[in-house]
Amino acid sequence: MTLATDDGHQATDACADLTPIPSDPATLLGDQRGLPADVDSGYFIHSAATAADHVREYGPARIACESIALVLGGDGGGQLFAIGDSGHVWKSTTASWSDDFEVAAANLQ
Repeated sequence: MTLATDDGHQATDACADLTPIPSDPATLLGDQRGLPADVDSGYFIHSAATAADHVREYGPARIACESIALVLGGDGGGQLFAIGDSGHVWKSTTASWSDDFEVAAANLQ
């Protein structure tokens, strides 16, 4: 993991301004520049700048039981991971921001 620069911290602040996300994902996104895929699982974690850019371009992820959700990564095959204001981690069922999401984990931990 590479620690974020001042630009990374500014991107995290912009991301938090765009979507009021819980502190755990904000810390995760702000403390690194994006994590490369794990060779075995293929999971990518976006940088705060990428997450903020995606919110500006696509808006927050549309998850029915969340008032707002931030896409924070993907699986390299188009499916996305998002975290909602409830703290639940969601995975898209298709390669889309606006289709169904299912709970992938109760929280980021």
